[in-house]
Amino acid sequence: MNKATLYYVYDPMCSWCWGYHITWTRLQKQLAAKMPDVKVQYVLGGLAPDSDLPMPHEMQQFLQQTWHKIHQQLGTVFNHDFWTCCYPRRSTYPSCRAAIIARQSEQEAQMIYAIQQAYYLQAKNPSNIDVLTDIAVSLGIDKQHFVQQISSDELNQQLMAELTFARQLPIQGFPSLVLQYQQQFYPIKLDYQDADPSLHHIQHLIES
Repeated sequence: MNKATLYYVYDPMCSWCWGYHITWTRLQKQLAAKMPDVKVQYVLGGLAPDSDLPMPHEMQQFLQQTWHKIHQQLGTVFNHDFWTCCYPRRSTYPSCRAAIIARQSEQEAQMIYAIQQAYYLQAKNPSNIDVLTDIAVSLGIDKQHFVQQISSDELNQQLMAELTFARQLPIQGFPSLVLQYQQQFYPIKLDYQDADPSLHHIQHLIES
């Protein structure tokens, strides 16, 4: 068969990506078992650029409501202490860079999950480099290497190029799934609670 690539477009601090985590894990296992030739590739979409400014109150209110909505719809757990324990900033690019560094040692998925746990369960702020550094060290990534990389121009250029690629894909937000097959890009159905619709859609496109 012609090689196919499934792009998973995400942001490490996207709350809907956290809500999708269990189903996404299940979909990857099903793909590996039924369509092992389909390559899975993570693509950073980037929700919010670098900023040291406090998150506007309206944005804080909106995100808190979103967390409650995701919990009600999917049962996903959130620790709302974040909003009182942390200095919220609308800045996800640092965590995106951390994901790229982890990708170098094939630990991107582990980094994403660790960032999500820190943010949504432990009320820590992954907009902060010290939080990301602690996460990296917990994954066995060399601290000095991580600190040097996270602020490098080269890494930032890599992130900007990836964001540009993500914006060229047929997506409408995060998370999104896009199948590249026979030089075409197909948006894939995504169900937050059921991996089967995505799996069947991918199978249909490849086998038709």
